Amino acid sequence: MAHASIFRNRWLPHVLILPQLVLTLAFFIWPAGQAFQQSLFVEDPFGLGAVFVGWDNFAILLEEESYLESVRVTLFFSVAVAVCSLGFGLLFAVFADRVLKGAAFYKTLIIWPYAVAPAVAGVLWLFLFNPTVGVVAHLLGEWGIEWNHTLNGNQALFLVVLAASWKQVSFNFLFFLAGLKAVPLSLVEAAAMDGAGPWRRFWTILFPLLSPVAFFLLVVNVVYAFFDTFGVIHQVTGGGPDGATNILVFKVFHDGFLGLDLGGSAAQSVVLMLIVTGLTIIQFRVIEHRVHY
Repeated sequence: MAHASIFRNRWLPHVLILPQLVLTLAFFIWPAGQAFQQSLFVEDPFGLGAVFVGWDNFAILLEEESYLESVRVTLFFSVAVAVCSLGFGLLFAVFADRVLKGAAFYKTLIIWPYAVAPAVAGVLWLFLFNPTVGVVAHLLGEWGIEWNHTLNGNQALFLVVLAASWKQVSFNFLFFLAGLKAVPLSLVEAAAMDGAGPWRRFWTILFPLLSPVAFFLLVVNVVYAFFDTFGVIHQVTGGGPDGATNILVFKVFHDGFLGLDLGGSAAQSVVLMLIVTGLTIIQFRVIEHRVHY
């Protein structure tokens, strides 16, 4: 039975949550309101004035083929990054959980990429796959695969998915490993004594008990793919070639800061926020019912 916390001072709960409310107001509510207000205007690139246009910026977006293509690229990119980073994070956690000697060394190697900034991670993978001097690109050439992600859109998309997933695998690995450590060993041993193989023990015991962790990581990874991969895209491909890696968050930056279309860029950021909010609500409404707490 859960016991509710009792505060003798009626103002203490309000004081405790005040820092979080201030941060949310300053770094989310206020910028979101400013973006929505700006999306209703067409502003002079030099800040000399603004004209109220209502919903015209949103209507233009829905008729812009490059924006719709960016939405398709973003959805594919986000699904690919979430699947790869979650899949490899879980795989490495299962393997590391079974290592008896030198476990700390292997865990440290897997955790290292999380300390690397997204932009630095992008530069690293850019050097490895550089068509002229990249080691991996050279090896692919010897195997008969002509690699040039600056001209081939599919190769560019594959490269940014690889770089973004590699950056996030460490984060997922830590949570999955902590979840595996929390599973009672007696349950696994009892299943083994009943004749259940490793695969059956994983899917019938371990994975259901990991479902709260997996659900949390799914939400975090989707948000990461939509917002935090800007540095990777900027360093590796710059949205090219021909818009093949121009995901929504990079297009907001490109159109707003480089193209000086401030109203259109603000409208894009509002739509992007609505998309991520909608996906998060769907995840909580649909997938959370399958989670066993």
